[in-house]
Amino acid sequence: MREPLTLAVAQPLCASHDIARNAKAHAEAVRSAGARVVVFPELSLTGYELEAEAITADDARLDPVVAACAETGAWALVGAPVRGEGGAAHIATLAVDGSGARVAYRKMWLGETESTYFAPGGEPAVHEVDGWRLGLAICKDTGVPRHAADTTALGIDAYVAGTVKSAGESALQDERACRIATEHGVWVAVASFAGSTGGGFAEAAGRSGIWRPGGAVFAQAGPETGAIARATLT
Repeated sequence: MREPLTLAVAQPLCASHDIARNAKAHAEAVRSAGARVVVFPELSLTGYELEAEAITADDARLDPVVAACAETGAWALVGAPVRGEGGAAHIATLAVDGSGARVAYRKMWLGETESTYFAPGGEPAVHEVDGWRLGLAICKDTGVPRHAADTTALGIDAYVAGTVKSAGESALQDERACRIATEHGVWVAVASFAGSTGGGFAEAAGRSGIWRPGGAVFAQAGPETGAIARATLT
């Protein structure tokens, strides 16, 4: 029998382009979350700055996050631009634990402006923790029914996304999460930027949340920076 999994969604204060400063904020969130897995928004290490430098998983500026995960036994699912094969850049999720980081997923469905700077990822991905299978998604992915269908077909327990939405789009964010939880019978966790994130988002939605299989909201943060919502998956 697997143990319950404590999952948190975080919306730390972000300084555009400042990876070192943002990594420290991520580390603080990991320490305060009290969770085995902590999910962060899209491009959380740089802000939603499409011209931000792409990093590699061994970037030394990630060390504070690695250290926090080592201290707490947590996994952090962090948003960052990464450089892929042939030099192409991707919007990605990094999976970070106490031993380091790796690229866990590359965003498949890009916005029109994003496609000018980034290449799409090629396939859905699952990150497994303690026997729990977490399907990974980034922002627009959540609005594409095929992405949820293809990801849940891999046999997942939870659909986990990092997003950025304007304050006026918070209802859309909730609607998408509820639909996926209802149609596919899985937990859904969405970490959404709060505050100013760059890229034209002067006021992001926040309201990160976790939905039960079937669509009911289990936990939800407010619109403020620094908020965390958590749930124990059983």
